Amino acid sequence: MVFKKIKDIIESLDVKLISNDRKSALQPLIEYIQAKISSQQELRLNFICTHNSRRSHLSQVWAQAIASHFELKNVFCYSGGTATTALFPMVSNTLEKSGFKVRVISEGINPVYSIKYDKNEHPIIGFSKTYDDNFNPQSEFAAIMTCSHADADCPFIAGAEERILITYDDPKEFDGTAQQEAKYEERSLQIATEFFYVFSKIN
Repeated sequence: MVFKKIKDIIESLDVKLISNDRKSALQPLIEYIQAKISSQQELRLNFICTHNSRRSHLSQVWAQAIASHFELKNVFCYSGGTATTALFPMVSNTLEKSGFKVRVISEGINPVYSIKYDKNEHPIIGFSKTYDDNFNPQSEFAAIMTCSHADADCPFIAGAEERILITYDDPKEFDGTAQQEAKYEERSLQIATEFFYVFSKIN
């Protein structure tokens, strides 16, 4: 069961805030997930953004937690980039504020985080890596492009069954401003709302 604070946030999300254009963008992902669930196959989603530091991690974490909220089994969410940097600290702070239990398990220029969302599930291991890193699936997955730059740089993702474009504005542009914390939370909740919509459509 997902932690109470996460559950409360998930149950407060308002899918009426999602525009019809965004729902159209999300539809291919809904169809991919439904096909996997209906055929009782494992579902693997790899969220890809240039630096694997912000949007791709938020997408990975929320998608995994919301799949758990809907009690969907055999759902495995990953993330990667076209380059390796580091998970940006404001992302982990934003997730902690939302009820995730975040712990640094390895220090350094690219720290490794344990991100726990459910009492009984393995934590998500969060760190920056390329989309084709050995940590990520090599076949039988959907590549979800969460930024337009990575989409342009990677017209072909080896091993992906589907390549789905669902881009988000980068909260990085507010780094170092008074709006930073609020903008990261805003982007986090947008991502959560859209993945709640996606998984709510799965039968």
